[in-house]
Amino acid sequence: LEPRVTLVQRLVSLRRLSASPCFILLHLTEFREDFAKAKHIAIITGAGVSAESGVPTFRGQGGYWRKWQAQDLATPEAFSRDPSLVWEFYHYRREVMRSKMPNPAHLAIAECESRLSKQGRSVVIITQNIDELHHRAGSKHVYEIHGSLFKTRCMSCGEVKANHKSPICPALEGKGEPDPSAKDARIPVQHLPRCDRSGCNGLLRPHVVWFGETLDSDILTAVEQELEKCDLCLVVGTSSVVYPAAMFAPQVAGRGVPVAEFNMECTPATMRFKYHFEGPCGVTLPPALERHESEAI
Repeated sequence: LEPRVTLVQRLVSLRRLSASPCFILLHLTEFREDFAKAKHIAIITGAGVSAESGVPTFRGQGGYWRKWQAQDLATPEAFSRDPSLVWEFYHYRREVMRSKMPNPAHLAIAECESRLSKQGRSVVIITQNIDELHHRAGSKHVYEIHGSLFKTRCMSCGEVKANHKSPICPALEGKGEPDPSAKDARIPVQHLPRCDRSGCNGLLRPHVVWFGETLDSDILTAVEQELEKCDLCLVVGTSSVVYPAAMFAPQVAGRGVPVAEFNMECTPATMRFKYHFEGPCGVTLPPALERHESEAI
């Protein structure tokens, strides 16, 4: 019990200290020194970054679409049972994203990547988000470990393909209303999104990782290689509770690499990291990533 109490006390003390302007300035100055020396920077991002762009997170009390939570629909079993309902849900999410824009955190990351690449330094983004906002902000080196709302995968031939159609198929036009009183569209399976590969016509599914599915092994291998060579790691807008992503930064910290957490609150991993910046990512991240005085103009 005592170690647990001690940890809680340390977290409370950290939250009080991190609110001090003097602490923030000193903390940021020290981080900026590590940033100036880094050659390979890994940035791990989560739902908190997208939330600041107004993207629904489907978590907590307001985390419902109609009467369902995301985990009720984002499963292979749900798709097998009612592909029309699941496609309505993802059609709604795709359409919502058309009005959302990258926020200052996305833009700061993209600008930093572009700037440092000209200096022979690398920035890689490892995101748990499926909204493609990092791409829209201009980031080039992005690993989408949970897939993308704007990619489909054929259930028959397995082809993965980018798809930005609106609507994705005629039968879904005007569907997906999130109101709990809305009636399910009950679209016949033959009218749901279909594969356009010659001779296939298989049913398409969103190319996202659903609950109960494993992450793509090739992407995981590439991510592990990036994390092994990084000399600075940032954790931005993630609660550090979804595995395996929750272990990425702690493993990096375990080999002595500086890790900086940017989040609205402390997380279960906070005490493992060298830095913690509390507040909206769109406020705390840009000054941390702006041009350092040691960089060539």
